[in-house]
Amino acid sequence: TITSLVRANQTAGFSVVSYNGTGVAGATVGHGLGVAPSMIIFKNRVSIFEWPVYHSALGASYVMFLNTTDGQTSSSGSPNYTNGVAPSSTVFTLGTSGSTNSGSNQIAYCFAQVAGYSAFGSYTGNGSTDGPFVYTGFRPRFVLIKANGSGAGWFMYDTARSTYNLASVWLRANESLAEGGSSTDNPIDILSNGFKLRYSNTATNQSSVTFIYMAFAETPFKYALAR
Repeated sequence: TITSLVRANQTAGFSVVSYNGTGVAGATVGHGLGVAPSMIIFKNRVSIFEWPVYHSALGASYVMFLNTTDGQTSSSGSPNYTNGVAPSSTVFTLGTSGSTNSGSNQIAYCFAQVAGYSAFGSYTGNGSTDGPFVYTGFRPRFVLIKANGSGAGWFMYDTARSTYNLASVWLRANESLAEGGSSTDNPIDILSNGFKLRYSNTATNQSSVTFIYMAFAETPFKYALAR
């Protein structure tokens, strides 16, 4: 119901969508991916608002915010971000919040899972130094992790900075601080077919807490080598 300007690469499962919001709950915007996005990051381009994030592992009922440590919040409450509706293979749905649907320019970054290239999902922490293994089907080049509860940042790992395991260097998307990390400060192992949590830190491996993730491959799985 809202005209969008879309640049989409369906092979990579990524599109950038520009649109002008209407403030009408239930308005829909085309995303150009041909499959339902697993993750969408929204931003109002004109006014000061947060960065709402839809993630398929949270489901249609919740969003989180890329620029804060807040936990999941209702997607259809007040403010109303996505009207509590999951994206389809053609469109995503908006609420009335200025973060996603004000009467001004908006941008949405849409990601769909592509086997052997990208993975989006969740895992449950066990609070152990021998943390859970998360299967992605490829060796990750980049991993983003966020707890669904409050107080934990958006931890980003990559193999350009951590060239061997432990991958103990991270940045946080929600802050402007320099990189941090150590062998006991939220490290992970980056493996040929996924990643493994390696310590009991609350931000990435708190017992019984759900964590969402985004991961992109270094190479397709059939070419990946163990580290």
